[in-house]
Amino acid sequence: MKILIVEDNPAHFRILQYVFQKNQINANVFHAKDGQEALNMLMEESKNHSVPKPNLILLDLNLPKRDGREVLKIIKEDNNLKDIPVVIVSTSDRDEDITYAKNYGAVAYISKSIGFENFNQQLSQITKYAKL
Repeated sequence: MKILIVEDNPAHFRILQYVFQKNQINANVFHAKDGQEALNMLMEESKNHSVPKPNLILLDLNLPKRDGREVLKIIKEDNNLKDIPVVIVSTSDRDEDITYAKNYGAVAYISKSIGFENFNQQLSQITKYAKL
């Protein structure tokens, strides 16, 4: 399984990695620190397959360079990328962000503020879904 994590906060990235280890999820994790880097990686894969296409994208909304909302929209409008499941992982609990993510095809929306055990449980279920 290949997972692209788009997360600018190093501590949040380490937590996501820990969740994978704790749940014994064997994944090749690729990391983009901002929205533009994520799009560059995905578009490069789309053109010449030099970067493996991820089975799952975990996308923060509040990113530098290119906002996660814009990244989600671009992914879901690209014929080569739109089938990749995208999970929004964000500190935002705003209804408009959740609605936006749903309208643009995110398969799930996980708030970082729900507590570690709930976060761990939700993310574990989502990664099992992505393996199918």
